[in-house]
Amino acid sequence: MILSLMGSEIENPTNPQQPHNQHNPIMASTQNHVNCYEPVINNNNKIETTNRCGGDDVHSHSRVTLVHPHSLLPMPVPPQNFQSNQNEVALPSFSVGSFLRQRSTDLSAAIVKRVSSLRQSMEEDDEKREVTEFSLSGVKVVVTAKPEEDEDASLRGRITFFSRSDCRDCTAVRRFFREKGLRFVEINVDVFNERDRELRERTGTGSVPQIFFNEKLIGGLVALNSLRNSGEFDRRVAEIIGGKAADGNAPWPPAYGFDCAEEDRADEMVGVVSVLRLRLPIQDRLRRMKMVKNCFEGNELVDALIQHFHCARSEAVEIGQQLSTKHFIHHVFGEKDFEEGNHLYRFLEHEPFIPRCFNFRGTTNDSEPKTAAAICTRLAKIMSAILESYASDDRQHVDYEAISKSEEFRRYVNMTQDLQRVNLLELSENEKLAFFLNLYNAMVIHAVISVGCPEGVIDRRSFFNDFQYLVGGHHYSLNSIKNGILRCNRRSPYSLVKPFTTGDKRLEVALVKLNPLLHFGLCNGAKSSPKVRFFSPHRVVDELRGAVREFFENDGIEVDLEKRTVYLTRIFKWFSGDFGPEKEILKWILNYLDPNKAGLVTHLLGDSGPVHISHQNFDWSINS
Repeated sequence: MILSLMGSEIENPTNPQQPHNQHNPIMASTQNHVNCYEPVINNNNKIETTNRCGGDDVHSHSRVTLVHPHSLLPMPVPPQNFQSNQNEVALPSFSVGSFLRQRSTDLSAAIVKRVSSLRQSMEEDDEKREVTEFSLSGVKVVVTAKPEEDEDASLRGRITFFSRSDCRDCTAVRRFFREKGLRFVEINVDVFNERDRELRERTGTGSVPQIFFNEKLIGGLVALNSLRNSGEFDRRVAEIIGGKAADGNAPWPPAYGFDCAEEDRADEMVGVVSVLRLRLPIQDRLRRMKMVKNCFEGNELVDALIQHFHCARSEAVEIGQQLSTKHFIHHVFGEKDFEEGNHLYRFLEHEPFIPRCFNFRGTTNDSEPKTAAAICTRLAKIMSAILESYASDDRQHVDYEAISKSEEFRRYVNMTQDLQRVNLLELSENEKLAFFLNLYNAMVIHAVISVGCPEGVIDRRSFFNDFQYLVGGHHYSLNSIKNGILRCNRRSPYSLVKPFTTGDKRLEVALVKLNPLLHFGLCNGAKSSPKVRFFSPHRVVDELRGAVREFFENDGIEVDLEKRTVYLTRIFKWFSGDFGPEKEILKWILNYLDPNKAGLVTHLLGDSGPVHISHQNFDWSINS
């Protein structure tokens, strides 16, 4: 869309000394109302700003011309570099109004003219596939014609199947197509919720898998096995290879960059917050011999509420307490929820840790928070779908580059904004265990894609401490989740301090009892780490036991009878306090070994001889 601005600029009447205005999400309509201007669409489809000050309608000279995007402009595409840094780079400042007044009209006409000539040249010489490049003053546009795909190298038709996360039949169908070397399109209705209705309309059922050859329904796994056993499958595939391409009646592949319309209800307090963001004097203040940035006093919030909403002082204080409970505002030292007085508070978006939170995109999520259980379920389904599509069957190897370009990962990143103000205190002990196990494993994948894999001790320390999410109004790093929440606020290896100090609000969320099985449910992205997986709240303990058994089956333990030595993962050395005395570790391990390895360990423990425990080297290279 091209915007052409003509006429005078509208200056912001708000106090320029209030630094919070640079970060606050203010809708255009609200800002126009504050400036006594309202947008009006005239008969020529022009948007004019109308001055309402003084009761008379006076049309200003400021006008915005909307030119709809041309059909040849590119559609959204996934990122090309999966290790790009997400930190925004500040752009150099310049006079926007002056630039647009001088250039916008000529630039708009030039672009339209160039695009029209480009389309005409492509129509005249459709057979010619070259790169067209043209430059404008201040703008450079490069259009590359997409090469035609070799029909012999890919199916002219389309194999599509609908699936759900953690579905065994869907896994069997997916594995069969991969073994056959066939290209196929998978539509996971747990990720693409909007396609569930299409599934039911096309098949008359919500069960999966449902396989389509072009627009024709084949059926589920039973139908696929029937075709395979009868030899009919290869004939059907040959037909779509040599037949026509898939038409509009076939299920469409998921498009990158398009979300389903979700009915997110705005928080009931968002109107109050919008007013306070405009009216409160956000300033840097000296308190306790230190400068506190972007804060306001409790008295100022109460006075602003009384003046704007004409409420009683007690009601204003109650509103402040609700804002604190919903994590719109916090005490700057984390000591009080909300009290009237000279206590200092700040908005959530002004917290000093916000720049390090990778699920914060400039504005606080003002929607009504979803339940923590619903977010946990949604996160597990999306990430399970990602692993099923972009990881090996044994989950030992993860294709991070393919994940970074996928629509599933883009939807996961958008979903993480629901974590900002979620209420974690409503979770039970097992629900918190599953929630933070899943969050940790998802954050590791996000961190590898965003900042890359750590290569040394210093990089690993930054990786596990500096990559953070905003969850429930507080910041969580990988280290604080593992050692602060899951390990009940215990020191990490080679550290002298605990993750959370006394009075930290995050202590209210920490687990009450430590379960040593958690170490085998966490994947830190290294080859020697347990494989990545995601858990369900109701079966999390049983799933952790299965994870331990699987870890010991895959070189997690080695027994040398001649040397009377048992070789264990270095996890037992780093977190020895979680497993108990060294003599009890082998007895604990016996519960999770297969019969062969359990017999060897039992033999060493039963003959009264010395048993040595040695620790394997830990391979920190990435599990890609």
